[in-house]
Amino acid sequence: MTQTIGYAALQQNAPLTPFSFERRELRATDVQIDILYCGVCHSDIHQSRNEWGGSVFPMVPGHEIVGKVSNIGEAVTTFKIGDKVGVGCLVDSCRTCPDCEDHLEQFCNKASFTYNSPEKVTGVNNYGGYSKQIVVNHEFVLRISDKLNLAETAPLLCAGITTYSPLKHWKIGKGDKVGIVGLGGLGHMGLKFAHAFGAHVVLFTTSPAKAEDAKRLGADEVVISSHAEDMQAQLGSFDFILNTVAAPHNLDDYTLLLKRDGILCLVGVPDHPHASPTVSHLIFKRRSIVGSLIGGLKETQEMLDFCAEHGISSDIELIPIQEINQAYQRILKSDVKYRFVIDLASLEL
Repeated sequence: MTQTIGYAALQQNAPLTPFSFERRELRATDVQIDILYCGVCHSDIHQSRNEWGGSVFPMVPGHEIVGKVSNIGEAVTTFKIGDKVGVGCLVDSCRTCPDCEDHLEQFCNKASFTYNSPEKVTGVNNYGGYSKQIVVNHEFVLRISDKLNLAETAPLLCAGITTYSPLKHWKIGKGDKVGIVGLGGLGHMGLKFAHAFGAHVVLFTTSPAKAEDAKRLGADEVVISSHAEDMQAQLGSFDFILNTVAAPHNLDDYTLLLKRDGILCLVGVPDHPHASPTVSHLIFKRRSIVGSLIGGLKETQEMLDFCAEHGISSDIELIPIQEINQAYQRILKSDVKYRFVIDLASLEL
């Protein structure tokens, strides 16, 4: 076992504090990573406060991990010491079910997530990336191009793949009109990817102050969703809307904007359910409400390579880990453009 340190929530709703713990011994197929940066996801807040239920404490959050390989198991041939790598939301799966065989490990019923999830072999709860070091099976480690800024890459491991995957799955491209609901950590990546795929992109926001930034990030239009007349002007015109908002709201506002066969895709998980949508809005135009969860390892690597090729990264605010509790409060106030990333050099052993 290797002794390390991180920041943990010791109990529900407790502030995160320094926490010493042990990482597992390196197995033959493992990679040991010295963590350089870790993004801060809204789900870290949900889980550390047990807002989704099922949280296990103490909890070390963090699933947007970027670092360098510091050791490898004897059977590992795909990585070497010093390689730049990433770890996202997944650290293991069964490898044999239909989802795993289709490279959709995120849907595996036995998936092991990066934190607040039991480790596959021992059953011990996993600790995440708000720490100095992590040990992961090599099949769940991602390669990071030298073209990418490491700190700005960290949020791609969750916010990036969460928005990239549905846009790719529903084959968004040139000629499509795409809406992005919300301009935060997910929404700003949705704008970048939809624009890169060639779609006509519209941002929906409640804040007129975000219009200029939205256009910088790739929006062709900005609609203020609280202005009824502006929403009315968009009725029946969208092929696809990606809804990134993680708070309960009226989905009817967006289903009515879809064309026949249009799709409203939800990627934000609220702590309380949305109100039930009006079914007739779906039936009479064969519209669909769907969901999407991150991506598998193959697609996540594809996304990282796409970002390297097209110069896409996250807009971040770099913080020392000692400011994590203040960062959580600012996220809840939407006071970040657009993702906090922890510099783990600030965490002293």
